[in-house]
Parts: sequence; C-alpha cells; structure tokens
Amino acid sequence: MVPIDEARLSPGQAGLLNGWGIFTTTRIFQGEAFAYERHWRRLEKDAGRIGLPFAFDAGQVRRHLGELLAANQVTEGTARIYMIYNRVGMWRSDEPMPEVDLLIYTAGLPAHSGEARLSVAENGRHAASPLAGVKTTSWLNNVWHLAGAQKAGWTEVILLNERGEAAECTSANIFCVKDGAVFTPPLSSGCLEGVTRSVLLEIASRAGVSMSEKTLTLEDLYAAEEVFITSTNRSLLGVSEISGHRYGAVMGPLVQKLERAFDAYMREYVAARGSAVRA
Repeated sequence: MVPIDEARLSPGQAGLLNGWGIFTTTRIFQGEAFAYERHWRRLEKDAGRIGLPFAFDAGQVRRHLGELLAANQVTEGTARIYMIYNRVGMWRSDEPMPEVDLLIYTAGLPAHSGEARLSVAENGRHAASPLAGVKTTSWLNNVWHLAGAQKAGWTEVILLNERGEAAECTSANIFCVKDGAVFTPPLSSGCLEGVTRSVLLEIASRAGVSMSEKTLTLEDLYAAEEVFITSTNRSLLGVSEISGHRYGAVMGPLVQKLERAFDAYMREYVAARGSAVRA
C-alpha cells in the first residue's frame, strides 16, 4: 500500500497496455464493500473466460481492501479492484513482476443529477462476441461512447446490439416499466451482469414487484411508462428522456418501491457482515 504519487506501473506489464485484465467497482456503504461476494464471483467467472490466471483469495483481498479503506478514511464511496495479466505477448519486460497484478484503489461517490437523459448508439454492443458481458480493462468502447454522448449534452447512452436490441448503457443496466411490471434485457443481449441488476432481480418479488428479463427494442422503451438505469455508483436513477422522447414519470411509485427495497437490502447486508465479523 503506497501513496498514489509513489505508485509505479510499468510499460513492461503487457496486460496493462493491451487491456488484458478484469476489474470491478464496488460500492462502499457504511464502511463495507457492498455485495463483495457477488463482485468476487463475477471476477472469477470473467477471469476464466479471458484465460487470466486467478490465484487470489477472496478473504485476503477483502482484508487488503479494508486496510485501504481505513488508510483513505472511506466510509461512503467506491473502490475498484483490478487484475492485470503481465506475462502475455512479446511486448513485455524481463523485470521481476507477478504473473497477475492486483491493484486496488478508492474514490468518493461521483456526483450525478437526479435524472438521466439518454442518447442511443447503434451497434454499441456485439452480443455474439465471446467477450460479451465480460468486464475487461479494454474499456475504450464504453468510455468513447460515453464521452461522445456527454459532449452532446446527454447523461448516458443506450448501446444497441447488432440485432437492434437494447443491451445496456456504458456503465449501467437499463430497465423499463410497462403495465405494472419491470423488464430488463437478458444477458444474451450482450449486457454486463451488473451487481445491482442481479440484486434487484432477486429481491423484486419480496418488494411486491414483478420483474423479469425480456428482449427490449427502442420501441419497447418508448412505449414504457418509465425507464430507469442501475449501477454501483448510482443505485437506481430515473430516465426523463431518450433521444427526444420524454417520460411523464421519473422514479414513479413502483420504482421508488424498488429503491427502498434496495436500500433496505444494503443495510441488511452491512448488518449481517458486522455480525459475521464479530462472531
């Protein structure tokens, strides 16, 4: 653990330059890494899909993260866990380094508005790609689309796949409300299996909300009564507009019910985690 201005990354880390690595962003809530186990399972799965050696221990990495949170005095914020493959390809150095580097850093919660305005990008996701849904450090497609959308005045952008279906936004999953039920694109759309998404699919019925996966087109989103997006940093955020189509309701009663259920789940998680640590 070193101050940020003393941290050294080497151009000899082939995975760093080639984007051969994986990462996850965790929400730090009341000093705890929320849903850490879900993040860890996704890291393990993604490592297997890209052939990245995975010799890490979940408990040890969690302890490292806890030490970093204490050093940076973070109780409400975010943390990122990166795993970078160093020994791939010919463009790497002979200096001693681990086969895979573990990088962890923390940050505060980014500011965001109370509602989202979304543009649309055709062919923003390739659902047939063997890397579809893998959270790799090759993140140019995401940040490039987001930068273009924000330069044009939008909050985020909906990425359509090669079949013209809605997949997700660049850093958020997307949901819509129609006739009292909530729908979100299936993983076959090419979207990331977001942690907030997976939690909502699990707890929606307990909140009295019907939620399921369904292939969604732009027409489906335009015909919906409400649209919202979810992410680690934003939890649930209502959408007020998609490319000129405006919604009368932003975070209506049903979505507010989901938001309350999600907040309660986070608090239950932290309480259970505290009890487990004390035991």
